[in-house]
Amino acid sequence: MGFNCGIVGLPNVGKSTLFNALTATAQAEAANYPFCTIEPNTGRVAVPDPRLQEIARLAKSAAILPTSLEFVDIAGLVRGASKGEGLGNQFLGHIRAVDAICHVLRCFEDGGVTHVEGPIDPLRDAEIIETELLIADLESMERRTELAIKRARGGDKEAKRFCAVAEPVLAALRDGRPARQVELSAEFQPDLHALQLLTAKPVLYICNVSEDDAARGNAGGRAVADLAAAQGMASVVISAAIEAEVSQLDDLEERAAFLEDLGLKETGLSRVIAAGYKLLDLLTFFTAGPKQSRAWTVVRGATAPQAAGVIHSDFQRGFIRAETISYEDFIAFGGEQGAKDAGRMRQEGKEYTVKDGDIFHFRFNV
Repeated sequence: MGFNCGIVGLPNVGKSTLFNALTATAQAEAANYPFCTIEPNTGRVAVPDPRLQEIARLAKSAAILPTSLEFVDIAGLVRGASKGEGLGNQFLGHIRAVDAICHVLRCFEDGGVTHVEGPIDPLRDAEIIETELLIADLESMERRTELAIKRARGGDKEAKRFCAVAEPVLAALRDGRPARQVELSAEFQPDLHALQLLTAKPVLYICNVSEDDAARGNAGGRAVADLAAAQGMASVVISAAIEAEVSQLDDLEERAAFLEDLGLKETGLSRVIAAGYKLLDLLTFFTAGPKQSRAWTVVRGATAPQAAGVIHSDFQRGFIRAETISYEDFIAFGGEQGAKDAGRMRQEGKEYTVKDGDIFHFRFNV
């Protein structure tokens, strides 16, 4: 099961610098974490999780395999993309294929790097892209709804269901509100997801600030944070320039010292990865043993058989039970055997909902 975030933004906001730093950092850590470049503009990076190291230490694992997120560097957008300006259609098509949007906003001044829209104004830039996505969704939904109405009049049940979802979505789009703000019952959530609307995707705003503002942020970043909070979305502040420098440091101690000199506890990229993971409402479960300790990803609310299926489809198909230890108990009692002896290993069935940090051993029969 893979999850990906599309990195978008207007030209000259630091989008590609961020992506290049992200992938270079992952390559620099290849001794500890797996990394692959799927295409020139796509990279998969490890999700930082110190729990995995502790689990591996107690399990005496020979290998450590973290879970990961995929990031896609999407071609820059310009005003009028919904009408085909620039790489408009290609840009919108790539966004449609990702699970979440990481929107890079320029919050730094630099006379040597011009801004396509003139003065630096991250809120204006955010509105430009949101407007383009709204227009594209509105035009798409109006065409699709017109056809569905005709079929619904002929008694088509699927068309009637489509119209039931389309009506509130169209009302929101016409009112200038994104599809993610439409309130639908749980019954219709899969239908909304199936529409693959651009404005239905969650958004992480990434405020790209100067090196001087990396530790404290600035007014632009604070304005974007307020915008994100009002939308129920998320934001992080980074300096793509600093991330590019950090990505060139292979030694982890040297990297930590460099960040400390700048007043930073961790890389901005680590915050981006963690925020993207949270934005997608994901959680992590683990498997552990002498051969390897590994982190896995599921959507919050997944059941034990669904988690088993992430490892292998046979595990889900023949699921019997999940021998389960919480991370806290695994650590407190010194590993699997200690947790067993203390009676902290649970036998969970098909209805069990996975909790973040669960350590599983799946029993199955195919």
